[in-house]
Amino acid sequence: MKKIITLIALLLSLSAMAQTLSPTKKLETTARIWGLLKYYHPQVAAGKFNWDEQLVQLLPQVEKAQTKEELSNLYLTWIDGLGAVPLCKKCEKANKGNFDKNFNMGWMQDASVFTEALTAKLKYIEANRLLGTKYYAGTEGTNNVKITNEKEYKDFEYPAEQYRLMSLYRYWNIVEYFYPYKYKTGQKWDDVLTEMIPKFKNAKDAKQYQLAMLELVVKIDDSHGYLVSKEIKAYFGDYWAPFKFSIIDDKAVVTGFYSDSLAQKDDIRIGDAISHVDGVPVAAIFKEKSPYIPASNPAIKKRNAYASIFNGSTDNATITLERHGKTTNKQIARYLRDRFKKPANDAVPASEKYRMLDNNIGYVNMGVLTADDINDMYKTVANSKAIVFDVRNYPKGTIYMIMGNLLANQRAFVKSTEPYMDYPGKFYWSKDYKIGRKKNNDPYKGKIIVLVNEQTQSHAEFTAMGFQAADNVTVIGSQTAGADGNVSQFEFPGGFETMITGLGVYYPDGRETQRVGIVPHIEVHPTIAGIRAGRDEVLEKALEVARK
Repeated sequence: MKKIITLIALLLSLSAMAQTLSPTKKLETTARIWGLLKYYHPQVAAGKFNWDEQLVQLLPQVEKAQTKEELSNLYLTWIDGLGAVPLCKKCEKANKGNFDKNFNMGWMQDASVFTEALTAKLKYIEANRLLGTKYYAGTEGTNNVKITNEKEYKDFEYPAEQYRLMSLYRYWNIVEYFYPYKYKTGQKWDDVLTEMIPKFKNAKDAKQYQLAMLELVVKIDDSHGYLVSKEIKAYFGDYWAPFKFSIIDDKAVVTGFYSDSLAQKDDIRIGDAISHVDGVPVAAIFKEKSPYIPASNPAIKKRNAYASIFNGSTDNATITLERHGKTTNKQIARYLRDRFKKPANDAVPASEKYRMLDNNIGYVNMGVLTADDINDMYKTVANSKAIVFDVRNYPKGTIYMIMGNLLANQRAFVKSTEPYMDYPGKFYWSKDYKIGRKKNNDPYKGKIIVLVNEQTQSHAEFTAMGFQAADNVTVIGSQTAGADGNVSQFEFPGGFETMITGLGVYYPDGRETQRVGIVPHIEVHPTIAGIRAGRDEVLEKALEVARK
């Protein structure tokens, strides 16, 4: 009999444990409901509540709730106190959102967390949501999302736990409802919330809190993402080596200098291949810092490692350097960033904006070409057998004018997805963007060659897509940044600025560019030998193709 009683007691105990919700699960569901109400509930979405304070007051009660019934009843009481949700007859017809890869409302029906009454309440709010612009979100000129009316909390370098969680919830829900590429993140966005809750909740100081924010930004896998703060700078190191580099074959290869004179003091030369810093392999340093380096793809992760490999907290470091087949260890000096003078003018001289090369080949540097240059540029290269357009830079909005000369007629080259404010989480396809004149009786007849690499980002990628509307186009180089679309900027509590790509950009046939980038027809990567010799191997390949 005692065994039976013990068994029954054990079963009852296990049943009670099964019904008890974990702290992270409770905070996860709170984040979801808080975000849904923020953008859907007619009273909340209209800005009639201090929504941050509502969360701060709710969180201690959430912590006390143990079962789904207790938690659901807490939410129901809270929601009922927000005011009536009138029937929305227009909502059913608000179905413009025809791109729903990001849309996710299945969480409301999780019976392990929500009672039937709470699920019904949330579904009702979804069906009778506030239409149009919201207090906390609207759109700007290009129809990308504009985050509005968020309190900044300028003094929040290390806020209290409830506000740290609010910081996470705010960012997570902006991405949940308004990031066009949420479906492209490497880690499922639902899982990001679960993983990051303990990191925000348990951050013991400003450094851990701000690194958690940066890690969250990195998880959208977007080269437009960034976050800078005093603590983040200190984590990477306030002291910089005076040279630029590219990571090639797990080595940091010197490609230029922040200060020629400071680099010369330690005899650092173009092409030096550095394998270790303070005895640690460059590859290991890169791997350690990768969770804090925003990027859409691995190539851009390496590009954005400029502050990660050689930075430190002291004014010197020991490097292992390979030059002319010999490997040596040497100590180099590091400097505060303000020691590096910013060049008065980084632009290429006007004479280098465009020119004719040997074999009747034209060359155009898209990073410095302006609208005022286009007529003279085209007169110079119009009769060439090929034009090389260098887009390994950030162009100045000239692609439409250029293609008006190159194309015989107008062509579609891009379409986008834009946030559907009547149904947050859904997007809609724009009309095709077109380029070129309706009729051009004298289009360009030669080859068009486009150079790209990891520096080709955003408008540069858009520009490359414009060139690809032509027939005789060859793209040469390496993977681009994979962050194509107008940006939306907002802040974490504490005044820490960040951005997301705010519009989805696609080819007219629906092919993606986010994370993928512009795919070269001919892939060419700079080599260590080429860098040492001062060669532009990508341009060399372009000239080879042009001559054929």
